[in-house]
Amino acid sequence: MKPRVQISLDVTSIPEALDTAGMAIRAGVDWLEAGTPLIIAEGMNGVRALRERFPDTPIVADLKTMDGGWLEAELMARAGADIVVVMARAHEETIKCVVRAGRDLGIRVMGDNLGSPDMVGAAKFLEDMGCDFVIHHIGYDERRGIAARGGRMPSPLDQLRDVVQACSVPVQAVGGLTIEQAIRTPEYGAPLVVLGAPLTIDADAFRTASGDVEGSLRLICEKVHAYGDIPVGREPEGLF
Repeated sequence: MKPRVQISLDVTSIPEALDTAGMAIRAGVDWLEAGTPLIIAEGMNGVRALRERFPDTPIVADLKTMDGGWLEAELMARAGADIVVVMARAHEETIKCVVRAGRDLGIRVMGDNLGSPDMVGAAKFLEDMGCDFVIHHIGYDERRGIAARGGRMPSPLDQLRDVVQACSVPVQAVGGLTIEQAIRTPEYGAPLVVLGAPLTIDADAFRTASGDVEGSLRLICEKVHAYGDIPVGREPEGLF
C-alpha cells in the first residue's frame, strides 16, 4: 500500500486543532487524527469541527476505547470519524463491539497495543479480532517515567519488525520517535507514519511547536511518499 502520513492533533482547543490541521493538509499530510487531549477537552465537537473544515480528509478519532465499545464507536462515527481506536487491554467483548460497529457503520478500526505485556502477541490478537490496522504504541507516561528513573527509554522501533511480521494488516509505530525515526518506519514495513508530540506538537504543553512546522512537514511528507508501495499482507478494502 502507499504510505500515509498522519498528524496527531494532540492540542486542547478546536481553533488550534483547525489551524494545525490546515497547515498539515497544505504540507501534504494524508490523515488527520483528533488526538486524545483534543477529544478530552472538546469531546465530539472536535471531531465534528475537523470533519466540517476538511470534508474529504480521513479522520482518526483516538478516544482509546476501553469500554462501551459500540456507543463510543457510534458517537465518533456520527461526528464524522473514519477510523476509531480500541485498546488491546480492553475486554474481548469491547473489541468485538467496536469491530462490529465499524462494519455496520462503515468506519475502520485501529487496535492499539499500548501497555500490553506481550506487545507482539497483542498486535496479532487485535488483527485476529478484526481490527483493520494495528498501532504499536509505547506510552507517553511509560517513556518519561522510565527515563526519569535513569532507565533506557523504550522505543516502538525495538519490536516494530516483530509486530509487522506477526500481522498482515497495516501497522503504525507511535511513541517518542524522532522525526528521522518516524520517516524510516516504512523501512520496517509499517506504512502508516504518525507525526505528533514531540515532532510537530510541544510534548510538555500540548500546543503546536514553534518554528517552520509547515516547511518541515512538507519535507517529511515528500520523503515518506517517495517510498512508493509498502508490501502488506492485507490492505483494508476501499482504503481512503
